Amino acid sequence: MVLLGYAIMCLIFGTTFLAIKIGVDAGLPPFFSAGIRFFVAGLILMIWMYARKKVSFSLLLRKETLFIGSGLTFFTFAALYWAEQYITSGVGAVLSATGPAFILLIRAVVLKDKVPSISFIGAMIGLIGVALLILPGLSGQYHALWVIACLVVVLGEFGYSAAAVYSKQVVNTLQGSSPIAQNAAQMMHGGWMLLVLSLITERGQIHIETMFNSAAIGSLLYLIVLGSMGGHTLFYWLISRTNPVFPSTWLYISPVIALVLGWLIYKEPLNWIMGLGAFVILIGVILTNIETLRSLFANRSTKAIKSKNASIVKVYKN
Repeated sequence: MVLLGYAIMCLIFGTTFLAIKIGVDAGLPPFFSAGIRFFVAGLILMIWMYARKKVSFSLLLRKETLFIGSGLTFFTFAALYWAEQYITSGVGAVLSATGPAFILLIRAVVLKDKVPSISFIGAMIGLIGVALLILPGLSGQYHALWVIACLVVVLGEFGYSAAAVYSKQVVNTLQGSSPIAQNAAQMMHGGWMLLVLSLITERGQIHIETMFNSAAIGSLLYLIVLGSMGGHTLFYWLISRTNPVFPSTWLYISPVIALVLGWLIYKEPLNWIMGLGAFVILIGVILTNIETLRSLFANRSTKAIKSKNASIVKVYKN
């Protein structure tokens, strides 16, 4: 069940980038689309958790969930949704995988944490991959907005990374609430911020005929039900069944799924330079997290040895 859940989660996260692209291309204003998605998904999850007596709505009044929501949801997805008007869904997905490198840099520069050299090398390799992805735009193969949009996605990952580091710093203050409830609360905060941004910048762009477009409705429903509710619930379920590291390895798989799906289904352009850039970024992401991955496999090996020894002792006693 763990492996099945992991495979489904990777597939869901890998398809959300294409779903965003389809909705934006169908005429949904990006900030409005993102705001509706996260606010509705967060609200449904909060009501569900409240009905099970596992959360209080007072969680929404905590400044911690407000700050986390502004980074994890607002900054990250305001950037991604806007950018996907000008770049392919696959490129958006691969650029979104740069988040761990920025988390590493924030930990090293701001928190003064000791970071392994191999992780710094991975971060630098990831930045080289970003440059390769942007290269077709710099060489004139794409519109100048391609380059700007790529940089905006990377900037959004700074917001994600800052919020991720902050959430780890305040984990003890939110210890009384479940991770699913915390995620629901931060999605609601990020959602209403996106809707306010839409109200300010997208007046006159929301039309009834657009909202009842089958592609737009399908995109919204998919992202609300599967993307935000299903994918994130599976993520936290996997954490409860395994550890915090294993589910996060979706970052190595889902961008590849998104890149291939965009090319196969949506006929998005994919040349060898972009493919090389995606490959280099993923190598950088793996190296950035190599120490964490080593500890994961070491813990698994230790548990396996202990389990085997316990079985031998049990057989001997019998």
